[in-house]
Amino acid sequence: MKRYIFSIALLFCAFLSQCQAQVSKVDEKQDVETSQLRLAFVDKDHYVSAAMQLDDYLPLIEGKRVGVVGNQTSIIGKAHLVDTLLAMGVDVRKIYTPEHGFRGNADAGAKVNSGKDEKTGLPIVSLYGKNKKPTPEMLQGIDVILFDLQDVGVRFYTYISTMSYVMEAAAENKIPVIVLDRPNPNGFYVDGPVLKTENQSFVGLHQVPVVYGMTIGEYAMMVNGEGWLKGGVTCDLTVIPINNYNRNAIYELPVKPSPNLPNWESVYLYPTLCFFEGSIVSIGRGTETPFQVYGHPDMRGSYTFTPKSTSGASKPLLEGQRCRGENLVEFAQDYEHNADRLHLEWIIEAYQQLKDKGFFTNYFRLLSGDKQLQRDIENGKSAEEIRTSWGNDLEAFKALREKYVMY
Repeated sequence: MKRYIFSIALLFCAFLSQCQAQVSKVDEKQDVETSQLRLAFVDKDHYVSAAMQLDDYLPLIEGKRVGVVGNQTSIIGKAHLVDTLLAMGVDVRKIYTPEHGFRGNADAGAKVNSGKDEKTGLPIVSLYGKNKKPTPEMLQGIDVILFDLQDVGVRFYTYISTMSYVMEAAAENKIPVIVLDRPNPNGFYVDGPVLKTENQSFVGLHQVPVVYGMTIGEYAMMVNGEGWLKGGVTCDLTVIPINNYNRNAIYELPVKPSPNLPNWESVYLYPTLCFFEGSIVSIGRGTETPFQVYGHPDMRGSYTFTPKSTSGASKPLLEGQRCRGENLVEFAQDYEHNADRLHLEWIIEAYQQLKDKGFFTNYFRLLSGDKQLQRDIENGKSAEEIRTSWGNDLEAFKALREKYVMY
């Protein structure tokens, strides 16, 4: 009875906090009537994330030894999921953490070490170090895994790869997995080349487009349902859905999902600008506007920036060099006219300026998932010509995706 009363109180507090945030946002936005999409953006706080719906998953973990896959985005209102579960007497045994670490402050690609959480004393098991897939030893003493990470809906954002490996290991060790679903801030469109299997890597495990238009819970169901786990194993999977979610809205996340995605503009621009990570061009790591600008010392452009080592971006590309290029913050804010597609024209224009400098790195092929994209850019194809070439693959994926969409 006490647990039930506590959960109801917690839900009410979290909901009240969200409503207050909504009122604040409406006050800040004076042009909410300009379009339906703008209204959806302002109205974002009406959804209720799965983590907040405690009564839907507490019965599934009661009396069991729980492992939590989480990071700084795993929150209920303003409280961390792990802290909330412990306060309610849930037997949390281990924390498993993805790229960027449990507190979300490690550099992109930096090895994340296992250790102990200072606040709770719980062991933290890294899934972005020596082992990206949990070993049987890592899962020892765990009866059920609770997965709660904020994804951004892009194939090369590694949280979906972590989830897939967790599901695979759990299936092999007969441990059920519960995914607490969260909104996809780029869930309103599908675009990009579909990954070819020969380009499979941790930044692209499955044959999906760069932007796949699914929540992380829907993606989990697709991975399971399509037999994409190694050996065709099937995970004992439960997805707790979001309440009142609109996939056609733009969501401003309450917590930055990783160090270099500090705001909704960066999250919105990320699907396109991350392609530059496979080139000699900086996307603003080591500045106050990561994934909102791009440039190079030998590029043209009225906007200039100089990358410097900062927390979450140590030794960034072109550190200490004055770069010229573009600032895309205002472009992102005009999203009513710019949504629903990757903006390949930025990559094409930068390539034309820097093609004699060795523009592409080998990483570009892994990000794109298809070596044809680099070839098309090198051969002078336009953005529209390239996008048209994806048509059949995208239609086939959308048909597959329909089997798993919940919202």
